[in-house]
Amino acid sequence: MANEENQFTRPSLDEFPVPTYDEWKAAAIESLKGADFDKKLLTKTYEGITLKPIYTDADYSANPERPGEGDYLRGTDPAGYMDHPWAIAQEVNAVDPAQANKQILHELDRGATAVNVKLCGGVKVENEADMAKLFEGVVLPAAGLHVTAGGSAISKLKLAKAAVKDFDKAEGCFGADPIGMIALRGGIGKTLEKAYDDMAESVKFAKENAPKLRTAIADGNVYANGGATAVQEAAYVIATASDYIAAMMERGISADDAAKSIRLSVSLGSNFFMEIAKLRAMRVVYARMARAYGAGDEAAKADVYARTSAFTKTVFDPYVNILRTTTEAFSGVVGGINAMSVSPLDEAIGESDETSKRIARNLQLMLREEFDLLHPVDPAGGSWYVETLTGELIKAISDKFKDIEANGGMYAMLEKGEIQAEVKKVLNERFKKLATRADRAVGTNMYANMSEKPLERAAKPAGQPCCSGSMAMHIEPIERHRWTEQFEALRKATDDAAEKTGKRLSAFLVNMGPIPQHKARADFSRGFLEVGGINVIGNDGFECPNCAVKAAVESGADVAVICSTDDTYPELVPAIAKGIKEKAPNMLVMLAGAPAAEFKPSYDEAGVDEYIHVKANCLEILKKIQSERGIG
Repeated sequence: MANEENQFTRPSLDEFPVPTYDEWKAAAIESLKGADFDKKLLTKTYEGITLKPIYTDADYSANPERPGEGDYLRGTDPAGYMDHPWAIAQEVNAVDPAQANKQILHELDRGATAVNVKLCGGVKVENEADMAKLFEGVVLPAAGLHVTAGGSAISKLKLAKAAVKDFDKAEGCFGADPIGMIALRGGIGKTLEKAYDDMAESVKFAKENAPKLRTAIADGNVYANGGATAVQEAAYVIATASDYIAAMMERGISADDAAKSIRLSVSLGSNFFMEIAKLRAMRVVYARMARAYGAGDEAAKADVYARTSAFTKTVFDPYVNILRTTTEAFSGVVGGINAMSVSPLDEAIGESDETSKRIARNLQLMLREEFDLLHPVDPAGGSWYVETLTGELIKAISDKFKDIEANGGMYAMLEKGEIQAEVKKVLNERFKKLATRADRAVGTNMYANMSEKPLERAAKPAGQPCCSGSMAMHIEPIERHRWTEQFEALRKATDDAAEKTGKRLSAFLVNMGPIPQHKARADFSRGFLEVGGINVIGNDGFECPNCAVKAAVESGADVAVICSTDDTYPELVPAIAKGIKEKAPNMLVMLAGAPAAEFKPSYDEAGVDEYIHVKANCLEILKKIQSERGIG
């Protein structure tokens, strides 16, 4: 049997000819039946990259680098996660050191492998006793560290050295991010030059007292939470790291020590393949930047911490957030992060409960243990799509980084307000696409769950202030947002009004003709209106305009939506709209579907107030309904 197996011949596939790209494209154009190929099948991203519907080997220039080699496209470790698994670093948000310690030990006992706390806007640590309480029972280096210390880490590092057992063995990061804090808060409690002095002192201190600990962080979450693209976030992180290396070298720190002291921190967004490519591209651009300063190969290896996006999480239908964090975390692992925090499903609502935290933590454990993702090394390698996208991002991030450098660096761009303006522009684009439902957030601007009961959570505790006294500089901070916040505010206004008055906004579907005639637009209209928390009253259809008018008026609804086909509208719409306005002048009348240009004037004259269709601005129309009823 063994000999027979060794003699197995691979079957020939020559009988199946491989189509060329041009042949495939011709078939695709034929299937589109006259629709524009570029408009239908090419996708323009917020990053300015155009995604193609299919990628071939012709798109990809093979990169012979192996993991741990070159610019670390395929990872900084030849063995990937097999030798060094990514750290499971779930966030701890308690303010009291003793309570935070309980949460830390709880996380570590249930599978986390690193301590993740904020000493700026988080745990209140003012002296050695507080630091000792915070780390009591934590075994170093078995547990790694991701400790963020605001604009300066040196004072907290000294407390940790004095109070934490085996602190000299600590691994991970205990770092400061002055530029990130300035972007977040508009300033810090000292000048940037003094913060750089502290940063250089922290590097020297760690080299002597905790040599495996990084002491600076270049964080992109502040920009991602403002709406930034993957290219912007990555370029801002690299530019921040460049500012830090330059500042430390001016203070006598070697390029190697400066580069090795920095941890990059990013948000993992909802575009799965874009996030994978972002992480791969960041390693390349960081390595090239660090080497440009004179750093060696080991120092040029990027160390990346990532957390699943806060920007993409929703208040309504929050259990969908589990699906969002799953794809975000998966992209982080495939992209090659070194440490990661998965956010609980209820983080947008308030203080997370234990169940939500457990699900978040277990997601990482499942990626490790059940999905066996510790074994593949650069699993995206060789994918024509991901490799091509990575190459495009390397160029885009590099170009953006060079532009920042040419304009004085990251802080200079923040000081002039240019970074803020860039991020705000993209945020507005995101809001616009969500408002028109070109972008879709399941459970929020599409497929709303009218029967859901909102989760109730306590407010998140206010963390320890980041600095005392007045800020040393005042710039415009990057505003923190979530992409669905406008729709959530809209729906909450409807819900609050219903609770206050005992009557919920309602819409009556004026369905004309048999079910096949009106169903498509009736279903669309229901989904459109329920996004705003509006109760939709349906029916099986009416045979005559007078019957429909009578039923609509008697329903007492705030809105009537006429649903039928384009062919029937010229005859039906004027009679129905005019009839409703005569008997219920305050009722809003809407038409399901974009009106033909030649008929719109007659529809408007008859009393149609708005038109509901796939290109309509859902947010603005729902706001108009609320406004007409004194809500909002």
